[in-house]
Amino acid sequence: MDLTPVRDEGLAFVEGRPDAALMRGARDGARVLEACFSAGARATLLYANNLPPAFFDLSSGEAAAVLQQFRNYGVRLAVVLGPGAITPSSRFAEMVAEERRRSYFGVFESRPEALAWLRE
Repeated sequence: MDLTPVRDEGLAFVEGRPDAALMRGARDGARVLEACFSAGARATLLYANNLPPAFFDLSSGEAAAVLQQFRNYGVRLAVVLGPGAITPSSRFAEMVAEERRRSYFGVFESRPEALAWLRE
């Protein structure tokens, strides 16, 4: 799996390669979590390409399944969704706003924004 363990200013996380397709479905979330635990990390930084396209369509249930796995294990997930990277479903922004209140999931336009949130 194309995940790299990173330690940056006291923050330990695993990061996907921006151009790599890491997950084909929600069950691949377990592989990402394994990488986190192997690296001693409680945070993940992924990019839109790392997630299955269905993740961004709430009617598929993929986002709910992936996020539940991460919440169950106390791992925070930041996703970099740059402008024009993908077009999420109409209700995706509402789900992101709700999840950000819980501090386990956030979507950002850039890597520096995502890292700032993970450090909070």
